[in-house]
Amino acid sequence: MKKIFLILLVILPFLSFSQVEKVDTDLLDSELQKSFNAWNVPGFAVAIVQGNQIVYEKGFGVLDAGKKAKVNQHTNFAIASNTKAFTAAALAILVDQGQINWDDKVTDYIPWFQLYDPFVTNQMTIRDLLCHRTGLETFSGDLIWYASDHSREEIIRRARYLEPKYGFREKFGYSNIMYLTAGQIVEYVTDTTWDDFLKYRIFEPLGMTRTNTSISINQNLDNVAECHALVDDKNIVIPYVNWDNIAPAGSINSNVHDVAKWLILQLNRGEYKGKRIFSQQVADEMWKPNTVQDVSAFSRSVYPSTHLKAYALGWGLYDYNSYLIVTHNGGYDGMISQTVLIPELDLGFVVLTNNLSMFYTVALSQVLDYLTKAEIDSKWSDNFLRIKQLIDNYDKEDKQAWENTRISDTKPSHNLIDYVGIYKSDVYGDVEVLIKSDNLYLKMLHTSIYHGQLKHWHYDTFTVKFEEALSLPSGTVSFIDDKYGEITEIKIDIPNPDFDFTELKLYKEQGTK
Repeated sequence: MKKIFLILLVILPFLSFSQVEKVDTDLLDSELQKSFNAWNVPGFAVAIVQGNQIVYEKGFGVLDAGKKAKVNQHTNFAIASNTKAFTAAALAILVDQGQINWDDKVTDYIPWFQLYDPFVTNQMTIRDLLCHRTGLETFSGDLIWYASDHSREEIIRRARYLEPKYGFREKFGYSNIMYLTAGQIVEYVTDTTWDDFLKYRIFEPLGMTRTNTSISINQNLDNVAECHALVDDKNIVIPYVNWDNIAPAGSINSNVHDVAKWLILQLNRGEYKGKRIFSQQVADEMWKPNTVQDVSAFSRSVYPSTHLKAYALGWGLYDYNSYLIVTHNGGYDGMISQTVLIPELDLGFVVLTNNLSMFYTVALSQVLDYLTKAEIDSKWSDNFLRIKQLIDNYDKEDKQAWENTRISDTKPSHNLIDYVGIYKSDVYGDVEVLIKSDNLYLKMLHTSIYHGQLKHWHYDTFTVKFEEALSLPSGTVSFIDDKYGEITEIKIDIPNPDFDFTELKLYKEQGTK
């Protein structure tokens, strides 16, 4: 028995468990191009790594739907929430240095940190911040930071007004603001910014020369993909939105060549070309499941080999074709990205796209199947096109159902001047209703792109469309009277998967008209 064990110790390091001995670049090019042609997407890029090497990197399509410049492996995209794994790694470096521990209390480093529940405030740890188990609902509070003028500190301070949806450590709730808080711990411990810490401790040692943490840097580079929104089936270029105030949760801009180096670091458990960035011990800790996630009925139907999901520290975990998958995605305004690691096969890949489309899941699924099964299922594109059509039909039906709720032949119960005023929210700040060109007009005063004319819908409810925010649909603004018939509150409702306007709780400031 001992002899067999010794033989295994000798030969195991030299065995390859990969389903793909050598990447067939021609096959990948052909299949990805075929799927790309079936979708209305301006451009995308893919890179695959194996062990210590980049074995495939390719760009498809164009930077801008209206121009001819081609996407390549060095084209920069916003990678959004893929940033979270970098924030976890920054903290891991500090754990290695003995400056923090994963289970230290947040208030040990940010004494003024406060949440809705004092008990949760006092018990919250760095680990809790990183694994989305704080009790907040997914995306709660994102209106505080998105395109707003609130600073990083102000955003964290306003988090105390967010009412939790779940019990503390009870359930997964994805929180950008808690990742911002985690990133600020880096600053308070090291006396350097989160941005510079990543630059000097991760980007530069890995040679990620085009990677940065701000659009103010990114917009001065060449070969940068434009963001796109689909309007009437046409890709429209939309401006980059500054995410500097939420940076540790999602501000990194990069390209598949640079991200591939990051994936090599991950596969090699903190080491890159002989340089140790963080230890094996903290690398393992970042991949341990902390918060169980639901496997939805939709997910089970599309990916039947997936049985379990969990969130670790900056990474999501699930099983696919009997392999552990370590992954994260990122959704930016007009861009979607995904990073994937298959540790048992010593493989990883990244997909970056420049519009808000389900196409990234097609590329993701095709590459994942190729790497785990050594084959590419061409049906992925057709399947997701059908799913897209079902969703589009549902959205049309849902919109029609909403239209049918309108009560005709009603009018406002007040003169327009009565609706005018400043409406205050502890969560967000001030929203103003004014009269502009003889119509009511709404401005969210901390978010310059959120403003629009109010059009009467029925009774004291008006519709609003933020024309500068193409990704948001139309919504409603309802004015609420008190028992004396005075308008005291407004409720904004813009149904969308990202921002919950109903949690703002906006009350009229007395004496404002």
